[in-house]
Amino acid sequence: VGSWRSVGSSHNGFYVESMMDEVAAASGQDPFALRRRLLQNQPRFLTVLDLLEQTSLWSEPPSKGRFRGMAIHFSFASIVGEVAEISIGDNGSVTVHKMTCVVDCGRVVNPSIIESQMESAMIDGLTAALRGGVHISEGKVQQANYDTYKLMHINEVPEFVIHIVENSEAPGGVGEPAVPPSMPALTNAIYAATGQRVRSLPIESTKKT
Repeated sequence: VGSWRSVGSSHNGFYVESMMDEVAAASGQDPFALRRRLLQNQPRFLTVLDLLEQTSLWSEPPSKGRFRGMAIHFSFASIVGEVAEISIGDNGSVTVHKMTCVVDCGRVVNPSIIESQMESAMIDGLTAALRGGVHISEGKVQQANYDTYKLMHINEVPEFVIHIVENSEAPGGVGEPAVPPSMPALTNAIYAATGQRVRSLPIESTKKT
């Protein structure tokens, strides 16, 4: 196990929120409704869920050919919820059109820093989910720089809609908490589009196998 941005929350967020989406689908519940029931005694989570559902226009059908998935995760004393809006190409390629993000990081000091950290963390998470594998051959990591570990290019970066919950709670982290929910939000949207669950990342490597 190697450390990277958001550390253990990265894979744990993917596991838990992927499973929550499976539970919602299997029980015929809306993903937001399921989480509200499970988090009914957690007012800060409920605030994030309510704002995320509202700002992502979850209750309204997306444009034709587009699909949405959501996830929420607590890490580094902050709560981040995200909705991914995607489309699937004829060749199976995934295009991420929009990411709506709501963050409760407690007392807000500098909103612009929070927004930039949310954006960069989602880019890291989406990159990891789509194609961010690290390969080892003969004990050596094959990815040495950004020519072999390819972050999302600027033309691939989706529209970001970010909302910050303002309260007087103790300040939490903002550098890492947007990574964990970005991956299950994406793969839950892929399930909405295809009916197929993604249980292994990155998606690019999964396709090859």
